[in-house]
Amino acid sequence: MRMATFNILHGRTVGDGVDLDRLRDCVRAIDADVLALQEVDFEQERSGMADLTAVAAEAMGAVSHRFVAAISGTPGATWMAATGDHQPGTAAYGVALLSRYPSTSWQVVRLPRIPMKFPMYLPGPNRVMVVDEEPRAAVIGRFDTPIGTLTVANTHLSFVPGWNRSQLRRLVRDLKGLPGPRILTGDLNLNANSARRWSGLRSLGDPSPTFPATQPDRQLDHLLTDDPTLVARATATPEMAISDHRPLIVDLDVSSR
Repeated sequence: MRMATFNILHGRTVGDGVDLDRLRDCVRAIDADVLALQEVDFEQERSGMADLTAVAAEAMGAVSHRFVAAISGTPGATWMAATGDHQPGTAAYGVALLSRYPSTSWQVVRLPRIPMKFPMYLPGPNRVMVVDEEPRAAVIGRFDTPIGTLTVANTHLSFVPGWNRSQLRRLVRDLKGLPGPRILTGDLNLNANSARRWSGLRSLGDPSPTFPATQPDRQLDHLLTDDPTLVARATATPEMAISDHRPLIVDLDVSSR
């Protein structure tokens, strides 16, 4: 069974705009049975008012999928924390989990957020900026798959050092209350050692840089598990026509132990 996580940068190609056909082509090329997406738009002008979760679901042949908004409104413009009471026609932005196998349950976890604006040095613009940290959320699905029933959590954690660790510990605590085997995936904004250390989980697949897409030198995107029987038969991080991340693709099996 193939699992993948991909921060899709709302379907945008760096230096260009959003092309839904490019998004479809990337999803088909990844060819995942269970796909976790981050930075997913819903009815945003910048992505043609499309439902990107539905676009990806059609491209991969998903039979179950769920979009969870972290914010209502537009990132970088006017927004508010999503509450789960989504109104039709309201633009949103968040995470999505899609599967070719049926889901038996869904859950949403709202992660703790820094409640105030604060100054922070950002290496990209190379200056100190006042940050209004976006809310973060996780979507958890339970799926009947060929390798057994799996509980899968997908999230996009804060880029603020320390705060992402706190969010990760909170999510792992919630995840451990659900039936195993458990897999936690997504853009954790942590390197491989930190992701393992602060989650207490082990990595599925080989260490694989995923960011930045053109010449990746760090792994921000992860597939982690607490189940000793799940094994990775192959790992890939191909460059795609969209996003500033590469997808992390892992072919999973169950060991004979």
